[in-house]
Amino acid sequence: MSRRTEIDVRPITEAEFPDWNRALNTGFLQPPAVAEEQLEARRRQFVPGRSLGAFDGDRCVATFRSFDQELTAVGGAPVRADAVSNVTVTATHRRRGLLTRMMAQDLAAAKERGDVVATLIAAEYPIYGRYGFGPATTLTEWAVDVPRAGLDRRWAAPEDGGRIDLVDGADVRKLGPGLHERLRRAQPGAVSRTELWWQARTGVVNMNGTPWTEPYYALYRSADGEVEGLASYRTDDHWGDAKQPLNTATVEWLLAVTPAAERALWHYLCSIDWVQTVKSGWRSPDDLLPHLLPDPRAARITTQADWLWVRILDVARALEARTYDGQGALVLEVVDRGGLTGGRWRLEAGPDGASCVPTTGSAHLVLDVAELGALWLGDASAVRLAALGRVREERAGAARVVDALLRTSRRPWCPDMF
Repeated sequence: MSRRTEIDVRPITEAEFPDWNRALNTGFLQPPAVAEEQLEARRRQFVPGRSLGAFDGDRCVATFRSFDQELTAVGGAPVRADAVSNVTVTATHRRRGLLTRMMAQDLAAAKERGDVVATLIAAEYPIYGRYGFGPATTLTEWAVDVPRAGLDRRWAAPEDGGRIDLVDGADVRKLGPGLHERLRRAQPGAVSRTELWWQARTGVVNMNGTPWTEPYYALYRSADGEVEGLASYRTDDHWGDAKQPLNTATVEWLLAVTPAAERALWHYLCSIDWVQTVKSGWRSPDDLLPHLLPDPRAARITTQADWLWVRILDVARALEARTYDGQGALVLEVVDRGGLTGGRWRLEAGPDGASCVPTTGSAHLVLDVAELGALWLGDASAVRLAALGRVREERAGAARVVDALLRTSRRPWCPDMF
């Protein structure tokens, strides 16, 4: 019987970066060979100590990367986050605890740094709950049947006196970051973007190795000239049998900091000649889009799924960082199998602020740290989680108190994949 060698899990060195990327591509079912241009672009993400690899001898068989991020809490406060990405385990080395070891190393380091939460986008739902992550935001994608939508296809300009212009990548790199900062300060669940993010989305660097083709960029300025919206979209070239254009415009991302900008950009996208379908890209589940159309049924949901997952690393700082519209107090018993932030906490919260401190008092609600992560941004319902058996009331009505305190009038949304 063959003997399994000991697998070494450690931060990679710069010299190991090409082998690590080969394992990364293999895990994501991409061609294993990494082009030099792609490798050099990815080197810009390399931070010593934040890229982990599992090595069987000198071969990398699992990958893991984290990086500094800011996540917007309810109320607009930026919270320090440990963003987890590039997680793979090669198929030949599954079921050996490699992800568990890499995750434990990274979360312990994040806790030591003073990060409040960890974040990730989960490709597979069942994996990350056991590490304390909970699904905290949802995304929805719509396909708009433009002829049915009821909009005036002769539309030429926003009715509010603003204007829409097509711009190029240089304009996007100049104007986009400031616009995004305005959005994320007001949008719970939004995350920070780096300069590299903007360069990758405008063709300056090539992260995935596929040939770059420039999309269209539509910029909205208000009547006083203020940049309030920006969208990136692509179109296909599809004609029906009767020489009828049946093209689709696919939105890659759309930022709008005012309802007027959002209305104008969607109206513009639905008025482009030859376009019969507009795919919205990843939007908040309570996005304005469907009801900006005279016939909201023209917008058909094509995707609805969990998106940003949150892992609380510091219960007190996380609950004190956000705001609360209601007033109340209760004791939460947080179960953390990772040993990072469990315990019993008394939360007193209201419109003037919040206090969260350790307590020996009797718990009102018992929940896993993953469920707290799902609740923290205001999207999940403690009442619903109790019905599912995922939180336990020790005092009748405690779940309703949690919902009254934590749930928000607009749903959190993360516009980004990372």
